[in-house]
Amino acid sequence: MNIGIPKEIKNQEHRVSMIPASVKDLVKRGHTVYVQQGAGAGASYTDEQYIACGAIILDTTEEVFAQSTLIVKVKEPQASEVAMLTDQHILFTYLHLAADKSLTESLVASGCTAIAYETIEVNGHLPLLEPMSEIAGRMSAIVGSYHLARHKNGRGTLLGGVPGVAPGRVVVIGGGTAGVNAARVAKGIGADVTILEVDFNRMRFLDITMEGTHTIYSTEANLSELLPRVDLVIGAVLVPGAAAPKLITREMLKLMQPGSVFVDIAVDQGGCAETTRATTHENPTYIDEGVVHYCVANMPGAYSRTATQALNNVTHNWTALIAENGVANAVSKRPELINGINCTNGQLTYEAVASAHGLPLSSATDNLTT
Repeated sequence: MNIGIPKEIKNQEHRVSMIPASVKDLVKRGHTVYVQQGAGAGASYTDEQYIACGAIILDTTEEVFAQSTLIVKVKEPQASEVAMLTDQHILFTYLHLAADKSLTESLVASGCTAIAYETIEVNGHLPLLEPMSEIAGRMSAIVGSYHLARHKNGRGTLLGGVPGVAPGRVVVIGGGTAGVNAARVAKGIGADVTILEVDFNRMRFLDITMEGTHTIYSTEANLSELLPRVDLVIGAVLVPGAAAPKLITREMLKLMQPGSVFVDIAVDQGGCAETTRATTHENPTYIDEGVVHYCVANMPGAYSRTATQALNNVTHNWTALIAENGVANAVSKRPELINGINCTNGQLTYEAVASAHGLPLSSATDNLTT
């Protein structure tokens, strides 16, 4: 199969979808891999490294799309990229369609088969999402702590405190992969950490494995009680493939102290606060109701080399599976892949996305042609 690796064009996105070693493996299997010139530069991979592994370097995105059947990306396609997709393309990337109706409709209209990393579920886990959730979670405590500094419009609170001064308070909403990693780093800094969760088995696990971290059942009342005393809130809520629930209303946000910080890891799925709007690494924050909001929609892109390597660890075998078999046969070999198919053959096929936008839903299995 012809496989294309375009350069990411979303603002401040420096990751690349495939490392040279992955290219080498695919070429060894008999596939042709086209890499856009400079695609790996943001993750410190050179064109020469890709060439040495058997890739063919092309100058433009248009050439990559024209030459390739399987397009492997990191972030959701931008408008100019969607315009190049046809019913002959398989797109494999993060999509987060529940947060973007326009993108959903345009992808469906293209006729392509779009497979989302974040909706492939295996044994109750989201293996292609988890590494990025780990990075975003760890980052959230670091950037949250930094933006509490007074010169960043924060309260001037050092999360770890010092002898004689109490540490700062951190509330993490959600005890999944992102939330656990956020809590671990915040606790490592020395903060007082509370995790809000709704799954009692998960809370028991957190209680056993994260000594010194508090767990509280997540309700509006419990969160509202915590907000006036918290320095940093980290939103780590995930409903697979669906829009994130708005757990923090504007009225609740007003309970927080001026200069406190809110980091919304769920921004890719629309965010978990009414005041969330996507930002970039270049301009990562804004202030609403006196609270500093950090809502960068591609947080792991800041650590692009680490994130690229971690992403390849979990995507490569799936990429190879699709390239070797085509989508329909790949699904027969790994039925879990069916959940990744968000649209195909001009039909929307992922229930949570259809529900989020009020669009008609069709069966992926009935519509697979690739």
